[in-house]
Amino acid sequence: MFSHMMVGTNDVDRSKRFYDALFGSIGGRPGRQDDKGRLMYAHAGSMFLVTPPIDGQPATHANGGTIGFAVDGPEQAHAWHEAGIAAGGTAIEDPPGVRSNAFGSLYLAYLRDPDGNKLCAMHRMPKPA
Repeated sequence: MFSHMMVGTNDVDRSKRFYDALFGSIGGRPGRQDDKGRLMYAHAGSMFLVTPPIDGQPATHANGGTIGFAVDGPEQAHAWHEAGIAAGGTAIEDPPGVRSNAFGSLYLAYLRDPDGNKLCAMHRMPKPA
């Protein structure tokens, strides 16, 4: 359904350090920067971009919005979370762990990036036999 996700930043270099560490923790490559200053990350068939706002106004995060990244398991979600914190992100909500709801059991880890965007690593837990 989605072709890509993009967030704004007020500091491209800071964002590159953060997202290179975050995606590197799950096997991704460092971001590439184009001539307009945008960063692009491609991994597992998805694209994620970071850009200074085109309108020249400061970047702000979306209140109520979350960008979710699929990970292969709880260990990878934990590594993602730790890498994000070490690279300048902020742990938010409950600590990483399993949460069960009407959609099943999910392993979730939440962060805010240095610009305040809310991010989540998610792994769908296997259904009990």
